[in-house]
Amino acid sequence: MSSGPLPLTLANLLLRPASRTRRTPDLAFERLLDAAGPTEGDEPFADDFRHLLRCWSGAEHLTPVGWLSARGHIGRHLANRARVRRLLAEHPGIEREPVDRPVFVVGLPRTATTLTHSVLSLSADHRCPLLWELLTPDLDLDPAEREKAITTARRLVGGINLFAPGFRHIHNLRPEGPEECTFALPHTVMPLSQAVIPEYLPWHESHDFGADYRYLKQIYQVLQYGRPRRRWVLKSPLHLENLDALRAVFPDATIVWTHRDPATAVASFCSLVEHGMAVNTRPLDLRWIGATWLELLSRSAARGLAARARIPREALVDVPYTWLGTDPAAGAPKLYAAVGARWTEADAARLPAIVARPKGTRVHSYDLARYGLSRADVDAAFADYNALRAEVDRA
Repeated sequence: MSSGPLPLTLANLLLRPASRTRRTPDLAFERLLDAAGPTEGDEPFADDFRHLLRCWSGAEHLTPVGWLSARGHIGRHLANRARVRRLLAEHPGIEREPVDRPVFVVGLPRTATTLTHSVLSLSADHRCPLLWELLTPDLDLDPAEREKAITTARRLVGGINLFAPGFRHIHNLRPEGPEECTFALPHTVMPLSQAVIPEYLPWHESHDFGADYRYLKQIYQVLQYGRPRRRWVLKSPLHLENLDALRAVFPDATIVWTHRDPATAVASFCSLVEHGMAVNTRPLDLRWIGATWLELLSRSAARGLAARARIPREALVDVPYTWLGTDPAAGAPKLYAAVGARWTEADAARLPAIVARPKGTRVHSYDLARYGLSRADVDAAFADYNALRAEVDRA
């Protein structure tokens, strides 16, 4: 594999001296902690991220840009946590903000979760978190501070598009557009989409996500405080493996589960991981990507199926890929009816712009074999999920 786009090559050369802090990850973490703000009484949260940075520091083939990205990821979460805790102390009413009947779009990655979320965002009755809000959750800001937060998001997206030009053809990030809870949840499997850190996986598998979802609710309470209350419409494929923890915190949530052939979804997601991971890790091991994410995604589906049995039928909406992927004009009203929302003429008028391919992007192509996988591999890993998907398609 080449060294990547010229801007990425130059950035790695410039950042090489700073990447020596990988040798002392605890010292690097303490600096991030000092920059973030007070953590008294919140040591377990900090310790979890200390462990993550230690794992990240030992990643195989991590580039200087990858180490900068790791520290940026952890520093952002620490700073956001400190800000949210400060706001809760200053405004006790935040935690009394009701998050009533939220909609959570879940499903395997690349099953039209983004499209489903975008379609649900059309309604004036709905509230979707924007990327810049998830990166810097805060109370309603004055225009100057708001622009500063949006600029931070633009720089992040600009950096991704500069270093990984193909990424936007797969998932087009918009600083002021609706985005997924993944950016706000403290711990997900996404670090494994950036670096080879297998020692992080056992910790993640045994992690209690209850506290993560309680914190996620606080973030949305912060974003709602002092503003008009609307029904939250939230999304992340990574919720699928944590539905029990999610529903313990959001007991009246409606779960919208999107469905698609996992052979297609896995191939598409491995391609997305390849494009994103190439910024942080060189050379890439494509077979490692295939094996790792087949395991992670099949585990997610299995956990989702187990939790599904405990979800009241009226709180669960199954969305086949054909609803929006084939005929969105017919599927969108069905989706709205299923979640108990109003579909209006204004929503219908805006639908074509939402479902159109983003300007300047091209069709995404992918192949399981590139990642050392076959359809038989995927079908075997997702046998139980495929049985459910067949039932959904027949319904």
